[in-house]
Amino acid sequence: MKEKKCFAKNDRVTITIEDTGMDGEGIGKADGFTLFVKDAVVGDVIEAKIMKAKKNYAYARLEKVITPSPFRVEPACKFARVCGGCQLQAVSYEKQLEFKQNKVINDLIRIGGFDANYIKSITEPIIGMEQPFFYRNKAQYPIGTDKEGNLIAGFYAGRTHSIIANTDCKLGLTINRPILEEILAFMKEKHIPAYDEILHQGLVRHVLIRSGFSTGEIMVCLVINGKDLPEKETLVKRLLQIDFGNYYYDVKGVYTEGKLDRKDWKITSICQSSNTQDTNVIMGDRYEVIYGNGYITDKIGDVAFRISPLSFYQVNPVQTAKLYETALAYANLTGNETVWDLYCGIGTISLFLAQKAGMVHGVEIIPQAIENAKENAKLNQINNALFYVGKAEEVLPREYEENKIHADVIVVDPPRKGCDEKCLETMIKMQPERIVYVSCDPATLARDLKYLCGNGYQLQKVQAVDQFAQTVHIESVIMMQYCGKEKKK
Repeated sequence: MKEKKCFAKNDRVTITIEDTGMDGEGIGKADGFTLFVKDAVVGDVIEAKIMKAKKNYAYARLEKVITPSPFRVEPACKFARVCGGCQLQAVSYEKQLEFKQNKVINDLIRIGGFDANYIKSITEPIIGMEQPFFYRNKAQYPIGTDKEGNLIAGFYAGRTHSIIANTDCKLGLTINRPILEEILAFMKEKHIPAYDEILHQGLVRHVLIRSGFSTGEIMVCLVINGKDLPEKETLVKRLLQIDFGNYYYDVKGVYTEGKLDRKDWKITSICQSSNTQDTNVIMGDRYEVIYGNGYITDKIGDVAFRISPLSFYQVNPVQTAKLYETALAYANLTGNETVWDLYCGIGTISLFLAQKAGMVHGVEIIPQAIENAKENAKLNQINNALFYVGKAEEVLPREYEENKIHADVIVVDPPRKGCDEKCLETMIKMQPERIVYVSCDPATLARDLKYLCGNGYQLQKVQAVDQFAQTVHIESVIMMQYCGKEKKK
């Protein structure tokens, strides 16, 4: 048998990329030795330099594309390779969708232990985007200085806290650009320093911009390392004078002078949030309204939502509507069901479900999110939704054991870590007819489904939704039906 060759740091190799890793990196082999190469695309023949070598594998840097893959495209953003935000911009969108669909299927098979043929038979084609750029309604820009001391706004380079100066992100809206330019010009004129996270000095840390796609409302929030922003009234006047009429994007992401494609944008809220902690957390736990009412309004389908600087709200409203419509369809409501929505946030899915349910109970750990959920219920004149503050793994067992509540349908939309085991145990005890699982991480989804399907449930439908085009992240919606023993009374 031919002995596997060992490689060392700085060795150069020529390889063909045969697969894609979970973080979007290309995977190839040299003499049986596996290499993970960031920015390499399946089908590429490349020259790579080994940066970190282990016994059987190594991490390498793409040095040269010798023969480009048929799936390789020119990234829309010139910073795509160095920025940590987009891992797949060099991959054709059709291939991105294929990668994400396979990611969900393979995790269900490998981690969940489900039969491959069965999973493939119940998995619907992934729901992609017509326009996979300019979809984010929220952007958070760190503020800093470059090597020459100039004020900059942009994004962190991958796996670092070095800021890449870029006010023209291809995933965000073009209206972000004039807002950032105006803030930087104001800071320069008023000698307001950017925050230095190494020295923990300086004032302006981040700028948060949120946009309502259905209303045209814009929120700007400055995160500061202090109690107050000097001359903030002047900044408000300057921001309100921005003419957004010249910021339009076409399907190729090219600036075009003239009329906006959908609506006139308008800044309706300006806030500041104090964060003096030496932390990577962006927002402070409170904010002060400088102008407007402290929130913007947006709609998903027919349901309106008020969104504050601290609200969790899906960043892709176009795909979110498709995601929630799928969840609602999988819940298969007739108008009489009692539904529990766990990890409900500001009530986005809860209020969607309430349109067709008898009663919806939403649970969320963040008190302000629950206040937002109640406000959103009033805003939409929805009276059949109740909301609880607390951990899902504490509220659900308490309500089940002490108050004897039941559920016909349970919907869960947990964070990346998935559902807490106590929460899953209580769901099994409650034996709802259906469980709808909305997931942002196929690996933890597969783990949780393995437990649920090992305790009386059958996986019936799988739908992936591309919520984060150009990145490796993927959302999916799963429907399960109770198929165990006869339900306990």
